[in-house]
Amino acid sequence: MNYRTSRLFFHMGMINFTEAQLDAMPKLKIVFYAAGKTDYFSGPLLARGIKIVSAWMANAIQVAEFCLAQILLGCKGYFRNQREYTGSDKFESLANHHPAPGVYNERVALIGAGAISQTLQHLLQPFNLDVMVVPSRSAKRLISLEQEFSHAYVISNHLPDREDNIGILDGDLFRRMRPGAVFINTGRGSQVNEEELITVLQERPDLTAVLDVTKPEPPAACSPLYTLPNVRLSSHIAGALNNETRRLADCVFEEFQRWSRGEPLLYEISRKM
Repeated sequence: MNYRTSRLFFHMGMINFTEAQLDAMPKLKIVFYAAGKTDYFSGPLLARGIKIVSAWMANAIQVAEFCLAQILLGCKGYFRNQREYTGSDKFESLANHHPAPGVYNERVALIGAGAISQTLQHLLQPFNLDVMVVPSRSAKRLISLEQEFSHAYVISNHLPDREDNIGILDGDLFRRMRPGAVFINTGRGSQVNEEELITVLQERPDLTAVLDVTKPEPPAACSPLYTLPNVRLSSHIAGALNNETRRLADCVFEEFQRWSRGEPLLYEISRKM
């Protein structure tokens, strides 16, 4: 069959076209993808000169907003306070001796420097926080992971999904965390050595882990992540959901309008990316 369309629109679950399928679409010029990551399907398209537009930047916004909320709560010590405030007898000690630093001149570490990290940096600008970014490539780092896990009060993971990042966040790093510190993971579950994280959380009830992603997903039925009091576990909700998916659709529709008018595209995917 010879498909005559010059453009295609997809959301999550994009087809990984075979060469035969692409041969059947000789007029295809561009694919509009209303989601983020394109690595798994983009190669054959780009090799044929077919443009790809992705809502990768729009997809970063809701993840960054989710992390912003958790960072502010983390600096206030909300998670630890909430689980320790178990009765009226706890009120005075927690109210008068609350150990968290608060949202002023505190250090926050963003691990990774991609779209989500960049968006989050922008959202954090109105707050008086010392925001440090640790790039995923060690050659680009001005400060090490070990230093940031030791110094920051909240650490938020935004590492890219690469093989060299698997298990890179391990027990040695988590043991370096400051008293009461918070670790947030909206990146990939595979980037965390989960067994070692669980061990550290069992040893350090003062710490908090906010985990929106795990490996496997969901965790095994017997996983301590479901029951550890210092784990805040959510079912991969940081990304676009429900009303937020309209932002992704709006992004690619606006790109389609630019393409139709012959204007430069803002979110075109390149081989280098």
